[in-house]
Amino acid sequence: MKTTARCGRAVLGRGALLALAALALAACSETMGSLTPSVNHVAEVDADSAAAPGNIASLTDVIQRNPNDSTAYNTRGIAYAKSGRYQNAIDDFTKAVQIDPKFGAAYTNRALAYRQIEKDGLALADFNAAIAANPNDAGAYLGRGNLERAHSHFPEAMSDLDTAIRLNPEGAQAYHARGLIYQRQGDHAQAITDFSNAIDRDPFAAAPYQARGESLLATGKYDAAVEDFNATLNVDSNNADAWASLGLAYERLGNKAKAIESYERATMVSPNNPMALAGLKRLGSA
Repeated sequence: MKTTARCGRAVLGRGALLALAALALAACSETMGSLTPSVNHVAEVDADSAAAPGNIASLTDVIQRNPNDSTAYNTRGIAYAKSGRYQNAIDDFTKAVQIDPKFGAAYTNRALAYRQIEKDGLALADFNAAIAANPNDAGAYLGRGNLERAHSHFPEAMSDLDTAIRLNPEGAQAYHARGLIYQRQGDHAQAITDFSNAIDRDPFAAAPYQARGESLLATGKYDAAVEDFNATLNVDSNNADAWASLGLAYERLGNKAKAIESYERATMVSPNNPMALAGLKRLGSA
């Protein structure tokens, strides 16, 4: 079933449509957004006002009025997932694909929810089902690529992320995820290019700045690394790893005072941060 047909379907009343519109991700978008990603992880579920209990209650009312509407179940499932209620979300996505076995986005969403509860085998099966239902679903390739990356299946992950980028060249997450693979493989030049592409597309996400900073640090570009770690901390000032990496960049630049200050900030957030503790010991401030 095509999204255009689903979105154009006039089965919901005005009140039901308003309830759906209250979601940050409306029914026509169909798939979940992204968790705030860390340097080593790119996931696909985030928390926002769509998960408010009132919105879930409104969506429940939509479903009661339209019990055979797969879109309504998918949309409520998104709201459940964004509130961390993953089993409720899985139940709704399951109902959505029971009603519409070709609802690719619901398979993708259920796969993402399975990943959150560490059921990766079921997640992989659902990503495969999503791609079979809709071979042009960039989100399914991104999700499967991240799953493969998490299991160190890098060639398969790279192939899926390449496809996700081809299908959705303006999406930041696939560039970030592919950059992490290049970084893991020691290809920092390619990693920096991908992280830069991710930043161009989403300049307010902290993780690509931090990841790019790590590759800049690894290639001796310490001033540029300082800029990226500071950009990370402008978004997330409680990121202990970013503070520690900033300390290392300052240490490599010979700025002992700034290095110690940054390492100490890291230990304020995470007292056992190994990079920060090692740095303070090297600089005689432990």
